[in-house]
Amino acid sequence: MGYRRENGAIGVRNLIAIIPSVFCSAKVAQRIAQQIPGSVHFSHPVGCSQVGEDLEITAKTLIGIGRNPNFAGVVVVGLGCERFMPQELAEGIASTGKMLETVVIQDEGDSIKATDTGVRHARKMQQAASMQNRVEADVSELMIGLNCGGSDTTSGLIANPALGIASDKLVAQGGSSILTELTELLGTEHILARRAINKQVADDIIRVIRDMEERLKRQTSNSSNEKRKHLISTGNYDGGLSSVVEKSLGGMKKSGNAQFVEVFKYGNQPTKKGLLLMDGPGHDGEVTTGQAAAGAQIVCFPTGRGTPSGFPGVPVIKITGNPRTYERMMENIDINAGAVITGEKTLQQVGEEIYQEILAVASGKLSKAEVLGHDEQFCITRMP
Repeated sequence: MGYRRENGAIGVRNLIAIIPSVFCSAKVAQRIAQQIPGSVHFSHPVGCSQVGEDLEITAKTLIGIGRNPNFAGVVVVGLGCERFMPQELAEGIASTGKMLETVVIQDEGDSIKATDTGVRHARKMQQAASMQNRVEADVSELMIGLNCGGSDTTSGLIANPALGIASDKLVAQGGSSILTELTELLGTEHILARRAINKQVADDIIRVIRDMEERLKRQTSNSSNEKRKHLISTGNYDGGLSSVVEKSLGGMKKSGNAQFVEVFKYGNQPTKKGLLLMDGPGHDGEVTTGQAAAGAQIVCFPTGRGTPSGFPGVPVIKITGNPRTYERMMENIDINAGAVITGEKTLQQVGEEIYQEILAVASGKLSKAEVLGHDEQFCITRMP
């Protein structure tokens, strides 16, 4: 049960997004959102003093966030002299047909006047959105993001494979799943390429993962601090993972066994439906942001050691394969995949539980991250 948008897309939430085109207008965007129930804001530190592909990624990502079907309307807030102009942001969103207004601080006269204007626009949008009802939608219209963080040994053994079962079921019914975190897929490219739908997709998988490995080699070779050269976090080591390749072999299990149909760049939207690989980094916030910009209405997030983080306007479903983590953090974790370890459930049963949770959240159930107001994962990637 979702919200049908003007362009035919289905949203699982019915919110108003307040998006600044540049960091200079972020506080005004925040103040607008604070006065409008059912709105979220997307403060960020970019939008100016960027050039080339770095600026292009910012532009495409913010446009993609505005296009996400979970938002019934968007208020774009600009300063007026930035490199990524608010008019360009609004024009990129406009083709969706959703409610859209632009506020420019320098045109309004000051930040107080701009805030007042934005609040008036957002209030009208929220009133209109409140009259919209959920309608029945096909599972094929769902797109989920696959992300993981705070991994331990149970992530690759239990939580990720269980999510892979749910992802396979969604894809088999015409839906879409996005795998990414290329920094945590190193050493698995030949395995993933065997699951490509054709040679072109196979070649793309190998190319983007190996390109990421080369970038990491350049970055780590320039560091004078040996600790800065590690490709996995100290928490991953503490959780029992010995290397990035070992983590990668478990991380790829989130994608199940379906065929990859397309590889696409961060900040872009895919052109096909099915299992997708996004050319993106491994930082949790950058991952979820890229998936939301690609159109994902929900993100599924296995975490062995536990994390409370969420994303504004896009529900994040937390899954752990560690029963001790679930006991400690059950207020933050939605699915206890650790029941496989304790013998209470099979891997297949937990996979089905995750799939049913996806449908429930898509139909309106709040994830625990939403209930607690966690929105830390919005973070636009920068070019290395």
